[in-house]
Amino acid sequence: MPFGRTASARPLTTLGALGVVTALALTGCANSSTSASDDASSSGKVSRVSVTLTNDGSDKCAVSETKVPAGPVTFTVKNESSTAITEVELLQDQRILGEKENLAPGLDAVRFTATLTGGKYQVYCPGADQELTDFTVTGKVTSTANSSAATLLDEGTKGYAEYVDGQVTDMVAAVKQLQADVDEGDLDAAKTDYANARPFYEHVESDVDGFVKKGYKATDNAGNLDYLIDMRASNLDDAVGWSGFHAVEKDLFQAGAITDTTKKTAAELTTNVQLLAKLVPTLDYKPEDLANGAAGLLEEVQSNKITGEEEAYSHIDLVDLAANVEGARQAFAYLKPGLTKLDPTLTKQIAKQFDATNALMDDYRNADDLGGFDTWDAATKASDANTISQQVQALQDPLSRLAEKVATA
Repeated sequence: MPFGRTASARPLTTLGALGVVTALALTGCANSSTSASDDASSSGKVSRVSVTLTNDGSDKCAVSETKVPAGPVTFTVKNESSTAITEVELLQDQRILGEKENLAPGLDAVRFTATLTGGKYQVYCPGADQELTDFTVTGKVTSTANSSAATLLDEGTKGYAEYVDGQVTDMVAAVKQLQADVDEGDLDAAKTDYANARPFYEHVESDVDGFVKKGYKATDNAGNLDYLIDMRASNLDDAVGWSGFHAVEKDLFQAGAITDTTKKTAAELTTNVQLLAKLVPTLDYKPEDLANGAAGLLEEVQSNKITGEEEAYSHIDLVDLAANVEGARQAFAYLKPGLTKLDPTLTKQIAKQFDATNALMDDYRNADDLGGFDTWDAATKASDANTISQQVQALQDPLSRLAEKVATA
């Protein structure tokens, strides 16, 4: 899951009317291939923008294009050599419209697609010598809602929205049970509760991790709900402190004790997931949001779950990993009817790789371990990490083409 300065985001609606938070939207960042037309979507063209992170004595964030026409935009981010810059965000009026993070030097480039309307934006690269680069989108987006494929894709987004709502509602109930057993001082029950609660967030984290509380800047973790719910020790913001799932995890599994601090942290976690549950039903999705979210979940698998970084104390990383894959599969399933009309070959390729990934994960199911999967201990990780990573990559490859496909339907 996302960590660092802010949460990873997906294109969402603005929730200013709630008077509580602002929703964030997804975009990303690198090579422009469209003409200078004011309407890329009308011709099915996709603008391409690359952001390249380097260190040649100073940390630079180079944006290949700073002006594109409205419509689908594919952003690609590549960290060639900077250790100071680990994330890239697109901002508008202090709102995060999207980001890519965990951008270690030398890793493969990552990309996603979003449909942007005309306006002034900024590409934000925390840690760069020049952190903000002005970015302009011109013109307006032309609707393609009359196509049969587009209609099916739109119906899919509505069904997926209900799925997300249900996952977050169930997460609230699971976290409340965790808090109750923490308050009772029941360590064994709380450990089980923790493992049971984690999948709900992991199913949908790429869609619900983009909220900033009212009164906070988008770059301030103190108001970022994803950070407050799901921060990890490896990316702790000392100015904010630690709370959320993994702070509870550390007490339960490393310290093996429930303290007054544990109880306070569990209570804060309940408050924050309840707030999230109030916001999620207001979200609207575009088809590319689902595609980008699915790709983001698989990136989480590769960057945090397989490495064991996510569940550093409980070692239930396979629980989270399987939940990320399942969440991505659900997003794909809701797009599948429309995608089948657009590109049946690609649809079959993705479905085949989901089947293969699920079959592989079934080998690690274990009813005797927390969360129903084998513990991701050092021995299992050493022997099996490469196998899982290769299969997830085989799924990522065709899935990475999905966002552009549905955005131009």
